[in-house]
Amino acid sequence: MKFDNPQTVFTKVLKLGTLLIVSIAILGSAIGFFAAGLPGLFGALAGAAIALVFVSLTALSVLVGSKLSLGAFYGIVLGGWLLKMVLFMIAISVLLQIEDLNGVAVFGTLVPSILGSLAVDAYVVTKSKIPAVS
Repeated sequence: MKFDNPQTVFTKVLKLGTLLIVSIAILGSAIGFFAAGLPGLFGALAGAAIALVFVSLTALSVLVGSKLSLGAFYGIVLGGWLLKMVLFMIAISVLLQIEDLNGVAVFGTLVPSILGSLAVDAYVVTKSKIPAVS
Protein backbone atom coordinates (compact mmCIF):
# COMPACT_ATOMS: atom_id res chain seq x y z
CA MET A 1 0.00 0.00 0.00
CA LYS A 2 1.26 3.44 -0.87
CA PHE A 3 -0.36 6.64 0.32
CA ASP A 4 1.41 9.74 -0.84
CA ASN A 5 -0.61 12.63 0.56
CA PRO A 6 -2.65 13.41 3.68
CA GLN A 7 -5.92 13.27 1.72
CA THR A 8 -5.44 9.61 0.77
CA VAL A 9 -4.04 8.69 4.18
CA PHE A 10 -6.97 10.01 6.19
CA THR A 11 -9.54 8.87 3.63
CA LYS A 12 -8.13 5.37 4.11
CA VAL A 13 -8.23 5.87 7.90
CA LEU A 14 -11.93 6.80 7.66
CA LYS A 15 -12.77 3.82 5.45
CA LEU A 16 -10.87 1.22 7.48
CA GLY A 17 -12.01 2.70 10.80
CA THR A 18 -15.64 2.63 9.71
CA LEU A 19 -15.32 -0.96 8.51
CA LEU A 20 -13.73 -1.99 11.81
CA ILE A 21 -16.34 -0.25 13.96
CA VAL A 22 -19.24 -1.66 11.93
CA SER A 23 -17.74 -5.14 12.37
CA ILE A 24 -17.38 -4.60 16.11
CA ALA A 25 -20.96 -3.26 16.24
CA ILE A 26 -22.31 -6.39 14.57
CA LEU A 27 -20.35 -8.74 16.80
CA GLY A 28 -21.02 -6.69 19.95
CA SER A 29 -24.74 -6.47 19.17
CA ALA A 30 -25.01 -10.22 18.78
CA ILE A 31 -23.09 -10.86 22.00
CA GLY A 32 -25.02 -8.13 23.84
CA PHE A 33 -28.36 -9.49 22.67
CA PHE A 34 -27.59 -13.04 23.75
CA ALA A 35 -26.10 -11.91 27.06
CA ALA A 36 -28.58 -9.21 28.10
CA GLY A 37 -31.43 -9.12 25.58
CA LEU A 38 -32.50 -5.88 23.95
CA PRO A 39 -30.67 -3.64 26.48
CA GLY A 40 -27.44 -5.41 25.49
CA LEU A 41 -28.18 -4.97 21.79
CA PHE A 42 -28.97 -1.28 22.17
CA GLY A 43 -25.98 -0.74 24.44
CA ALA A 44 -23.60 -2.27 21.91
CA LEU A 45 -25.06 -0.18 19.10
CA ALA A 46 -24.79 2.99 21.21
CA GLY A 47 -21.15 2.27 22.07
CA ALA A 48 -20.28 1.63 18.43
CA ALA A 49 -22.12 4.76 17.29
CA ILE A 50 -20.22 6.92 19.77
CA ALA A 51 -16.91 5.42 18.66
CA LEU A 52 -17.75 5.96 14.99
CA VAL A 53 -18.63 9.61 15.52
CA PHE A 54 -15.47 10.36 17.48
CA VAL A 55 -13.13 8.45 15.17
CA SER A 56 -14.66 10.25 12.20
CA LEU A 57 -14.29 13.64 13.89
CA THR A 58 -10.57 13.02 14.39
CA ALA A 59 -9.90 12.06 10.78
CA LEU A 60 -12.10 14.85 9.43
CA SER A 61 -10.40 17.51 11.56
CA VAL A 62 -6.99 16.41 10.27
CA LEU A 63 -8.30 16.32 6.69
CA VAL A 64 -9.72 19.83 6.94
CA GLY A 65 -6.70 21.15 8.83
CA SER A 66 -4.20 19.72 6.34
CA LYS A 67 -5.49 22.14 3.70
CA LEU A 68 -4.79 25.18 5.90
CA SER A 69 -1.74 26.89 7.34
CA LEU A 70 0.15 25.27 10.20
CA GLY A 71 -1.43 27.51 12.85
CA ALA A 72 -4.91 26.85 11.49
CA PHE A 73 -4.15 23.13 11.38
CA TYR A 74 -3.28 23.08 15.07
CA GLY A 75 -6.33 25.18 15.86
CA ILE A 76 -8.66 22.84 13.99
CA VAL A 77 -7.16 19.69 15.53
CA LEU A 78 -7.13 21.14 19.07
CA GLY A 79 -10.64 22.52 18.64
CA GLY A 80 -11.82 19.13 17.40
CA TRP A 81 -10.22 17.46 20.40
CA LEU A 82 -11.92 19.85 22.82
CA LEU A 83 -15.24 19.41 21.01
CA LYS A 84 -14.90 15.64 21.29
CA MET A 85 -14.25 15.87 25.03
CA VAL A 86 -17.37 17.95 25.61
CA LEU A 87 -19.52 15.79 23.32
CA PHE A 88 -18.24 12.62 24.99
CA MET A 89 -19.18 13.88 28.45
CA ILE A 90 -22.62 14.86 27.19
CA ALA A 91 -23.13 11.53 25.40
CA ILE A 92 -22.11 9.47 28.43
CA SER A 93 -24.31 11.50 30.78
CA VAL A 94 -27.27 11.02 28.43
CA LEU A 95 -26.58 7.30 28.10
CA LEU A 96 -26.44 6.92 31.88
CA GLN A 97 -30.00 8.27 32.08
CA ILE A 98 -31.37 5.61 29.72
CA GLU A 99 -32.46 2.58 31.71
CA ASP A 100 -32.88 0.30 28.69
CA LEU A 101 -29.16 0.29 27.87
CA ASN A 102 -26.70 -2.21 29.21
CA GLY A 103 -23.61 -0.30 30.37
CA VAL A 104 -21.37 -3.35 30.01
CA ALA A 105 -22.35 -3.65 26.35
CA VAL A 106 -21.64 0.05 25.78
CA PHE A 107 -18.22 -0.32 27.39
CA GLY A 108 -17.61 -3.64 25.63
CA THR A 109 -18.00 -2.10 22.20
CA LEU A 110 -16.62 1.35 22.92
CA VAL A 111 -13.21 0.19 24.18
CA PRO A 112 -12.40 -2.29 21.36
CA SER A 113 -13.64 0.22 18.80
CA ILE A 114 -11.35 2.94 20.13
CA LEU A 115 -8.34 0.65 20.50
CA GLY A 116 -8.96 -0.85 17.07
CA SER A 117 -9.24 2.57 15.47
CA LEU A 118 -5.93 3.57 17.06
CA ALA A 119 -4.39 0.44 15.54
CA VAL A 120 -5.88 1.34 12.13
CA ASP A 121 -4.49 4.89 12.45
CA ALA A 122 -1.03 3.57 13.32
CA TYR A 123 -1.08 1.02 10.50
CA VAL A 124 -2.16 3.46 7.80
CA VAL A 125 0.20 6.23 8.91
CA THR A 126 3.20 3.91 9.12
CA LYS A 127 2.47 2.64 5.60
CA SER A 128 2.19 6.16 4.18
CA LYS A 129 4.95 7.74 2.11
CA ILE A 130 4.38 11.40 2.84
CA PRO A 131 7.51 13.54 2.45
CA ALA A 132 8.54 15.41 5.57
CA VAL A 133 10.09 18.26 3.59
CA SER A 134 8.53 19.94 0.59
